[in-house]
Order: sequence, then structure tokens, then C-alpha cells
Amino acid sequence: MKHKKIKDVANKEGMPQTLTSTSMFTPCGFSPHLHTSKEGEQGGLIFQDGNLTSASLDALIQHLIPTTDYYPEKAYIFTFLLSSRLFIEPHELLSRVCHKCIEQQRLDDPVLDKARIRKFGPKILQLLTEWTETFPYDFQEERMIGHLKDMIHRIAPCDEAYWKKMNQLLQALNQKLATLSHGQEGIVKISTAVSDKLVAFKTKPPSIQREILSVCSDPYTLAQQLTHVELERLSHIGPEEFVQAFVHKDPLDGTKTCFSEQKKTSNLEAYVKWFNRLCYLVATEICMPAKKKQRAQVIEFFIDVARECFNIGNFNSLMAIISGMNMSPVSRLKKTWSKVKTAKFFILEHQMDPTGNFYNYRTALRGAAHRSLTAHSNREKIVIPFFSLLIKDIYFLNEGCANRLPNGHVNFEKFLELAKQVGEFITWKQVECPFEQDPNIIHYLHTAPIFTEDGLYLASYESESPENQTEKDRWKSLRSTILGKT
Repeated sequence: MKHKKIKDVANKEGMPQTLTSTSMFTPCGFSPHLHTSKEGEQGGLIFQDGNLTSASLDALIQHLIPTTDYYPEKAYIFTFLLSSRLFIEPHELLSRVCHKCIEQQRLDDPVLDKARIRKFGPKILQLLTEWTETFPYDFQEERMIGHLKDMIHRIAPCDEAYWKKMNQLLQALNQKLATLSHGQEGIVKISTAVSDKLVAFKTKPPSIQREILSVCSDPYTLAQQLTHVELERLSHIGPEEFVQAFVHKDPLDGTKTCFSEQKKTSNLEAYVKWFNRLCYLVATEICMPAKKKQRAQVIEFFIDVARECFNIGNFNSLMAIISGMNMSPVSRLKKTWSKVKTAKFFILEHQMDPTGNFYNYRTALRGAAHRSLTAHSNREKIVIPFFSLLIKDIYFLNEGCANRLPNGHVNFEKFLELAKQVGEFITWKQVECPFEQDPNIIHYLHTAPIFTEDGLYLASYESESPENQTEKDRWKSLRSTILGKT
């Protein structure tokens, strides 16, 4: 009877079952009101004001499993698959789902109930499809593919079409994993190339050095190419990386942490490195020119690029540019800044001001998110959040609430909020970049040599002399260690 109670509750849900991924993930479509049931307990699931708030892990797994006349809500599937990895590894979860399906649908019986399985088949196939589409990295593990194939082999004798469905599903999955893997390899190659080019200080004559203005002198074009890089790198981040970044030992499991072998967050980390690289690239380009007129010109150029990023909805590049300009080696160049029309810069700084927990930025982000929801073109759909702040928000949500309640139940209320934040991000990262790619500019952004922090300070002091004894001592020390001069 336990399962029936869950099933009855689920069938009362008011949300349509045919939601698109976009409508499910966006704030309007992502409804935390998973159920309209009255308050209390139903089949091990606890409700408050009609919302699912907590349950035992077993009850949540049961609630994920389709039957002949029940299919879990899309929002529930995403929330549970995202958060369950804090308690149980994906291969173990899929194994338990398959085992329960075999049991409940009597798939081990010598003679299968074909009519029954024809009702159940499309639903389990749909669940497996959603899992592979939203969390493809889970299926890099052989055990996952094994469970998936075993499940379909069991139902296939009842309908030949299931074989075809399985092949289509595996083909789509392989294609997606190949694309993601190819992109990751490209990023790794770029990272390796860049680490060789981390320079302390460039001693070549300026005429030999390429600088950004010789590669791209139009701010709008550079902002578009930065948006290309951002969306390309975002596309590789799996939703599960946000959860895996904060994995702690589950108190009810004395043996191990989930994913203890490694934190699978490489794409997320690579994206943070890209932000840091862009900060340093901006600072390098400003500190490099020998003449203050040229330095001022580069600053004004980047101010215009930052403004175009803001208009596009690319807040991550915008923040990286502002951060690069605010680095001490750049901000101390007073004679250079005196030649710059700073009004536009102060407007942008105001937008990204951290006061009130980044109130101005959050307001602008909400505006961009709303524009994205009502967009008629990919150009209007672009929302690239300031990534470090998104990570910080998710970190504080995770740290501020326990994963389990005192009675051992999973704190599902917390995971609904987590899914809402991550789900919105997943929608944004799926936008196809509408701008034409310029390989030259992209290559420069990824491979142009950048100064180390010491190199930036030395270049800054060489451009505008130290103003106090501390700066003079540092300059002397840097000239000695980097240039071998006294």
C-alpha cells in the first residue's frame, strides 16, 4: 500500500507532465509546489502547505520510479537526481531504481504481462532519457550503461520498438559525451599552452609584441567574442558539479563520502581559471604600453568592451574586466587615469558594486533573466551570470541548511531551492551564441601571454615611478629578481 499512497498523491499534481526543460528550469516554470496534497505524511513523504519538504531516502527513490499509471514530475526528477548524489552515488541509485522496477513490474517472471509492460515501458524509457540528457557525465561510468541496457533488455521482448529507442538513446548519449569530451580536451590544451606563456615581464621591444588593439579594435566585436568563450566554457559544466563542489561526508554513511575518489568539478574549476585569466589579460594589456597616452587608450577601449558586455547580458566578462582594471598595478597609474574619461567606468563600477550583497548587479541580472524568458531571438536570451557570486550563493545555501533533518529525513526543501538556482543556470548555459566566431580573436584571448602579479607590478613601476618608500623597495626587489638588474 505504501507505493499506492505515493502514486495517488502524485496523480493529483497540478503541473503538466509535458513541460519543456526550459519551462521547468526557469523561475516561472520551476514550481516548488510539487504537490497539492494536504499537509501531513503520504507514503513516507512529508508535506507542508502542499509542498514536499522532507522524506526518507527510500521514499524519495520510490517516488522517482514510474509505474503503469504514474510518472514523476519533471521538476522532481531534476531536483532529486541533482541532490541525491550527496547521499548515494548515481550508479547505486540507478541500480536501486532498476531493481525496484524489476520487482514491481515482475520483469523476472517467466512469462511477462505484455499489456502491462507496454504501459510501463515508455515511462521508464522517458526517465532514462531525461537522466542521460540532463546528467550525461553520470553515464561515463560503465556500470551506468550496464544498468540502462539491462533494464531495456528486460522490457524489449514486449515491443520491438524498445530496441530502436535504446539505440537512439545510446547514440544521442555517446554524441553528447563525445562533444563534451572534445571541448574539455580543447580547454586542457589551451590551459597547457597558456601555463608555458605565463611571463614575469616582457623584455622584447614593444614593436614586436602583439596587443589587443592590433587584433581587435572594435569594442562590440570583442564583447561578442568574449561571449563566445563564456558560452563555450559554460556548455561543459554539468549541473551536478555545483553539488559535487560541496560534498561532505554523509553522517548516516560511516564508510565514505560520495565521489570520494575525486571531486568531479574540473569544468567548473576551468571556468573560474578563465575568469582569472581575463582579469590578468586586461591588466597586462593596460600595463604593457610604454606611453601613458596609449595606456589610457587601452583603458578606454576596455571600458567600452565592458559596457557592451553589460548590454549583451555577459556579466562574467564584465566583472573580469572591471576586476582587471581595479588591480593595484593598474589603479596606481594615476597619470594614465588622468587622461581617461572615467564617467562610463564609474557607471559600470556602480552596476557591479558589492554593496547590499551586489544589489545593483542582482537587479540587472533579474532584468536580463526576464528579457531571456520573453526573448524572440538568441541574442536576447543571453544571460551569463557573474560566476563566482553564483558559486558563493550556492555555497551559502548549502552551508546554511543541513542535508538531513534530525530524524534522518532528507531536507527536500533545501534541495528544491538548490535545484531552482542550478536549473536557472542550466537554462542560460544552453543558449546558442548568435554571434559569428572570429578564430583570431578567440585564439588571442586564450593564448596571449599575461604578466604574473609581480610582472604587473614591475611593468606598472616602469611606466609610472614608485611614489613611496614601500613601492621603491618593491620595485628594486622586482628589478633584481625578474630582470637581474640592480
